Amino acid sequence: MKESKIQKPERQQRLFGLSTPLRAAVIPPLSAARWLLVLIVAAGVYFFHGFLFPVLAALVIAFASWPLYRRLLAGVGGNRTIAATLAILFILTFLVVPIALAGTYAINEVREWVGWAIETNRHGAVTPQWITTLPVVGEWLNEQWADNFGHPGGIGELIQLVSGANIGSIYRGVLAAGGSAFGLLLTLLFMMIALFFAYRDGEHFAGQIDRLGERILPTRWERISRVVPATISSTVTGMTVIAIGEGLVLGIAYWLAGVPSPVTLGALTGVMALIPGGAPLSFTLVSIYLAASGSPMAGLALFIWGAVELFIVDKTLRPKLVGGPIKLPFLPTFFGLIGGVKTMGFLGLFIGPVLMALLVAIWREWLREVELAEDPVPDSVAEIEGGPPQIEIVAGPAKKSQAG
Repeated sequence: MKESKIQKPERQQRLFGLSTPLRAAVIPPLSAARWLLVLIVAAGVYFFHGFLFPVLAALVIAFASWPLYRRLLAGVGGNRTIAATLAILFILTFLVVPIALAGTYAINEVREWVGWAIETNRHGAVTPQWITTLPVVGEWLNEQWADNFGHPGGIGELIQLVSGANIGSIYRGVLAAGGSAFGLLLTLLFMMIALFFAYRDGEHFAGQIDRLGERILPTRWERISRVVPATISSTVTGMTVIAIGEGLVLGIAYWLAGVPSPVTLGALTGVMALIPGGAPLSFTLVSIYLAASGSPMAGLALFIWGAVELFIVDKTLRPKLVGGPIKLPFLPTFFGLIGGVKTMGFLGLFIGPVLMALLVAIWREWLREVELAEDPVPDSVAEIEGGPPQIEIVAGPAKKSQAG
């Protein structure tokens, strides 16, 4: 009887454990799939980070111009391919080409400035007459100029003290930046391609993101998904369109007033206009330069023109263009600009404030949820404490009867 019993085969010991599989998974399948998705996204960002900046720029432009694109789409009968093609042509004609031309002139003028700095560093330079004639600070600026720029090698010593680089390496860097036009054109091409597909397939992709977002944040996604596009649109419209307009208008004013290098100064004014208070500082300094260099009427006219233009923009155009659910305060704007430029270069002027605007928008949404959750408690307390007088009259005898 014992021999007729079926004997179970013994487990064979393997090098890396038993041969039989485990019954339960170490990691749940859903959690493993989520972590795998995160790893794949991280690997994609790592390998394709060179395309990240053009794609981000394309998304920012698409968010900012989406209301105009919807009108264009309705005008062509709903054909997304034709509408996206026309939108790209409009952006190239009215935005990219003028900025490229202005940038070319500005680079040439900056090269002249660098050439002047090299000659001044080689031979030294006397203090300009308009600096010595400035009231109050003219004598002090004359002494500082003589100490730093009046002898050969002064500019190089100052630059090396401030940045640790010599003037020759900076000049070579400027030439390299001016000669890297091919890389800039390639980045622009990638941005235009990404922008075309953002226009053509944006709504379909946004629907997919909505489905995923509702699974991840079911109670908050509805509000956040509506706040984010409006925030990006208002931030980009307020900070870029107005900055470009101010740089263009004040650049023309610089040219009419006879300021040297008006294109470069106009571009710098446009960049400074991204910072609150930057545009008034720019045209005020240029007005002071004109007045001190022997053109006081031109300086006064430029200052009045800049003040009137700034008043019109801040009181009429900016409130209409900068809509949306959020207005970015000064400190997040400043941190977004500085952090964006340090991380992403010139593109960070636009990406940094947008990211800060998103953080502020999400923060305000959370505060709004907290306020809505706390509202019923103060209301109920107010109803009890501020009830009608007859309740107190009725409650009074009740207390007396209990005391009696």
